[in-house]
Amino acid sequence: MADERKVLAQNRKARHDYFIEESFEAGIELKGAEVKSIRGGRCNLKDSYCQVSGGEMLVYGMHISPYENGSVFNPDPMRVKRLLLHKSEIRRLDQQVTLKGLTLIPLELYLKQGRVKLLLALCRGKHNYDKRDDIAKRDADREIARTLRKTAKHSPDD
Repeated sequence: MADERKVLAQNRKARHDYFIEESFEAGIELKGAEVKSIRGGRCNLKDSYCQVSGGEMLVYGMHISPYENGSVFNPDPMRVKRLLLHKSEIRRLDQQVTLKGLTLIPLELYLKQGRVKLLLALCRGKHNYDKRDDIAKRDADREIARTLRKTAKHSPDD
């Protein structure tokens, strides 16, 4: 059986602002109405980050819009959510963050076998000159591809 994933939300800005060192899959503790809202694509990972607090991995700043057909008991959209990881993984990630000065950033929220999972990454921040280098490289690649398309279009067919 193939590893099928349906991506529900992405943090595109993270790939622009950080070098991604390593990524992990984690479960996320949600309430029922939050799951329905996420399945509807009403989730934002833009300014979210993760921290270890009290031996638990927590996600801060992840916005899940209230489910429109839910009751008055919809959870707070900005509430702190707990990630489901093994203790050893949490300890290892905490050490990486404290010793190497890395940051834990959520990259994707997706469905895997009917369960909501979070792709979590250990990241190192980029400086402005790193971002400019990436933009320049991307523009150069686009220009090369554009030129190749033009030359292929105008070449004589034998």
